[in-house]
Amino acid sequence: MTSPTPDAAVARWRMWPLYAAGFTTAFGAHGIAAGLGRYTEGHAASLLVLGGLLALYDGAEVLLKPVFGTLADRIGARPVLLGGLLGFAGASVCFVLADNTGLLWAARLGQGAAASAFSPAASSLVARLHPQGKRGRAFGSYGFFKSMGYTAGPLLGGAVIALGGLRLLFAVMAVLALAVAAWAFVMVPAVPPLPRARQSVLDLARRLREGSFLRPTAALAAATAALAVGVGFLPVSGTAAGLGPVATGAAVSVLAACAALVQPRAGRALDAGRITAATGITAGLSLTAAGLAAAMLPGIAGVLPAAVGIGAGTGVITPVAFTALAAATPEERMGQTMGAAELGRELGDAGGPLLVATVAAASTLTAGYAALALLLAAAPVLTLARLRTGRRIDIPAARD
Repeated sequence: MTSPTPDAAVARWRMWPLYAAGFTTAFGAHGIAAGLGRYTEGHAASLLVLGGLLALYDGAEVLLKPVFGTLADRIGARPVLLGGLLGFAGASVCFVLADNTGLLWAARLGQGAAASAFSPAASSLVARLHPQGKRGRAFGSYGFFKSMGYTAGPLLGGAVIALGGLRLLFAVMAVLALAVAAWAFVMVPAVPPLPRARQSVLDLARRLREGSFLRPTAALAAATAALAVGVGFLPVSGTAAGLGPVATGAAVSVLAACAALVQPRAGRALDAGRITAATGITAGLSLTAAGLAAAMLPGIAGVLPAAVGIGAGTGVITPVAFTALAAATPEERMGQTMGAAELGRELGDAGGPLLVATVAAASTLTAGYAALALLLAAAPVLTLARLRTGRRIDIPAARD
């Protein structure tokens, strides 16, 4: 494989395996969740087992994404991508070969560890295979397919389980990961690691404390927190208002569809210079906060606008924040930055629902929405204040 020139994006069709890798990690996270409850039913302390199995995948990602991101910088992102996909397939086969709860734990842990490798490696390749000015659209497309994995995962996973049980779903995931690995091996060009200056732990900590890293990463964490709250709690609000499961499920689908559809458009607007990183992140946070505020209204009048606002807001933030991170990161440290940013997203994914649930337990769910909405509404003000005194991130527009 030849490496791409640094001043031109690779052919768009070569990026499709990376988008498929994004779909795979999202499908791996949410596709299994649809059937675990049925599998663990009847086991001793079944709810505890279910909670542990759901947490294993994300827990492995929280711990390992920064590690594999740094490894991608050291040996190249493409080998880490391929190794992670093959590891995901191997972990899935582990459960297919022997259907028991012990191996299910090992399989979920292995899947999460493998996703921790190929997810930041794919993000790093998306950045390095495109020059500044074309990364917004690339990250928008990557985010679109990842969102589709989150959206379609429970539906597809449930359908496969209905056909052949949990083992068939793990087999499907193994085949999917192997197919994406083979596709990436053929299509994705080699991107060799770049020479790197020696970096101490103090140097790393100093770089990760810079506003050019913290602002986009905090925005990603906030967006993921709101998305997790929307998916988890909007059905609760709908049910409390007397809406049926079809209506509440449709609201979550609207949220996911808005998040998926907005991302490519936001990325293209950033590349074309119609928005800047600062205005895009600010607008996205404001939209998301407005969506959470709408969730405080009763019935469909609150649930539907909340789904649209949260979905559209997070759809703007995701490609813009990742593009801003890539623009402010030395090429030789791209994997490390993407791994650390993904860690921020995972913390938001866990922290958002925890915050809303804690406030709701002490007061009401409406108060929980209000607490997260206030946090997100304050974030743009802090961002703008920091941008007036901090270093500006310039993302040049794409040249025709």
